[in-house]
Amino acid sequence: MTSLASSSVSAPAAYPFVLSFENLTYSVNVPRKLSFSSLLGREKSSDGASLPGRAGTKVLLNDISGEAREGEIMAVLGASGSGKSTLIDALADRISKESLGGAITLNGEVLESRLLKVISAYVMQDDLLFPMLTVEETLMFSAEFRLPRSLSKSRKKARVQVLIDQLGLRNAAGTVIGDEGHRGVSGGERRRVSIGIDIIHDPIILFLDEPTSGLDSTSAFMVVKVLQRIAQSGSIVVMSIHQPSYRIMSLLDRLIFLSRGNTVFNGSPADLPKFFAEFGHPIPEHENRTEFVLDLIRELEETPGGTKSIVEFNKSWEAKQQSLGLRNGDITWTGPKPSLKDAISASVSRGKLVSGGSAGDSNQVVLVPTFANPFWMEMLVISKRSMTNSRRMPELFGIRFGAVMVTGIILATMFRHLDNSPKGVQERLGFFAFAMSTTFYTCAEAIPVFLQDRYIFMRETAYNAYRRYSYVLAHAIISVPSLVILSLAFAATTFWPVGLAGGFSGFMFFFYAVFAAFWAGSSFVTFLSGVVSHVMLGFTIVVAILAYFLLFSGFFISRNRIPPYWIWFHYLSLVKYPYESVLQNEFDDPAKCFVRGVQMFDNTPLAVVPEALKLRMLKNMGSTLGMNLTGSTCVTTGVDILRTQGITDISKWDCLWITIAWGFFFRVLFYFTLLYGSKNKRK
Repeated sequence: MTSLASSSVSAPAAYPFVLSFENLTYSVNVPRKLSFSSLLGREKSSDGASLPGRAGTKVLLNDISGEAREGEIMAVLGASGSGKSTLIDALADRISKESLGGAITLNGEVLESRLLKVISAYVMQDDLLFPMLTVEETLMFSAEFRLPRSLSKSRKKARVQVLIDQLGLRNAAGTVIGDEGHRGVSGGERRRVSIGIDIIHDPIILFLDEPTSGLDSTSAFMVVKVLQRIAQSGSIVVMSIHQPSYRIMSLLDRLIFLSRGNTVFNGSPADLPKFFAEFGHPIPEHENRTEFVLDLIRELEETPGGTKSIVEFNKSWEAKQQSLGLRNGDITWTGPKPSLKDAISASVSRGKLVSGGSAGDSNQVVLVPTFANPFWMEMLVISKRSMTNSRRMPELFGIRFGAVMVTGIILATMFRHLDNSPKGVQERLGFFAFAMSTTFYTCAEAIPVFLQDRYIFMRETAYNAYRRYSYVLAHAIISVPSLVILSLAFAATTFWPVGLAGGFSGFMFFFYAVFAAFWAGSSFVTFLSGVVSHVMLGFTIVVAILAYFLLFSGFFISRNRIPPYWIWFHYLSLVKYPYESVLQNEFDDPAKCFVRGVQMFDNTPLAVVPEALKLRMLKNMGSTLGMNLTGSTCVTTGVDILRTQGITDISKWDCLWITIAWGFFFRVLFYFTLLYGSKNKRK
């Protein structure tokens, strides 16, 4: 690993990192629950006064202080709801600074959010991984994101191989991650991969939210053993853990026990017996220490006074320990203390890959880019990863392709060889309306696809693995080939069997219109998937909105007949523009006739009148109008049909470009939903 960090000067002297936090306080507003008595205004306080309907405040962190040091593992323990994850989030800058009280410093200097993102990593409790990538591929893609472009491919591969050995994943390197439908690595290996993708750049600080949750004792021990090696390589490791085993306790260096947001104990595991002996609850010799402490805390929480006694005792204990100078591990340093920038430079020169900082520059931390790679490089890596994962799950595209083909075949056989009669005109209108709306409905599959990737995206962008717009652009580009295939298949299946007009040029425009509809629909559904967070809710919203788009498209009621107060929705309808474009492609030939002579009576009660009588009626009508009307006289052309449908204001090419523009518009909205809707921070 040292060989991966190039340095043109000798390594600066190493000053150990110390992450300190003092008097951290965080509370949230809790909405007041409505009850029957509160609705009647009869709810009373303890003194008998009525309580107003206001929200209460819940304290999640209350005056928490401590420190975590380089080379050590600091573990935050407590029962569910004690504030473990909240403290980890506070230290990892995942809580708004306006809401969090207290101070967090690294080597005595306040940490800026941008710098913390560069030198740290956060491992979530859930294992968020692409299921069809192998362990080695997953780590390699992470290396492509987090390691700078200046590092060669061979050095990135070397870093991945070192990390695989460090994580103990050599035997599983070629195994896919797997999911419910695909067999893959074990739970412990999966957790270690999750840790690996966040430490690929060898961060100075590593935060983990319950990394052993859901694992058996052996797997949990192996995970913490890996974390110990990471800490000993020169990192600060801070993690929350629910109930560690005896073996795991032997790997931990500092403990913080929490109870309802308060510190119950803060110190070394070796101090636990002495602390609780002085508190009056000695730990039995052969009992698991953490189990005893957690059980005691739970018992105290159920008493009237709660844990106030042990919280106050802890404060006096810490004060006494500090006054006696018994806090072990105090840092001794000869000479002037280096600045945080110099300490980070020294760390980089020793091999820490802090997003590609230059080890030889004492001010390198200022020059560390927010992102390790240019946006086009990020797009290439995102696209390659997505295509690799999709290629190994062909059933996803196969189901969508099959749905499009089945729909096309049904339409081709239902509307086979339409004629140019008045009934043929109505059937054409129905065909186009159904065909264009179907393209939008088949795009709904994008909702579960993105929602599955949503939390992976949030984790990766939280610590600047890549830019949000790189993801949006890559997501749009890789969708185009599949949309082209679907559009071509649908157009080829329906155009000639239905007997649409225009020959090859007409077919090409029909293909363009279908593709534009797929593009706009895919972009619209992608945007919605960034807004909603539940698959069923997303499907419900998509189906409802697309139904409204079809209603206002101009098929059920022409534009001229839509009430003025709804006309705005007509122009917002995504179905309107591809629908009007294919209608104009079919009917814009003024020389083509769709109603001749007696055919004008076909959709009226006069349709049952004998042919001879119809001809006499035509002759009389012609005499009245001063025209020569015969059985072959053209009465209605395609232009007349377009005029009847209210399609006169926008040309077919303009409709096509507007449809494509809608697609780009929703991609921009998708970007803003990702920008403002996935901040990974508590308010």
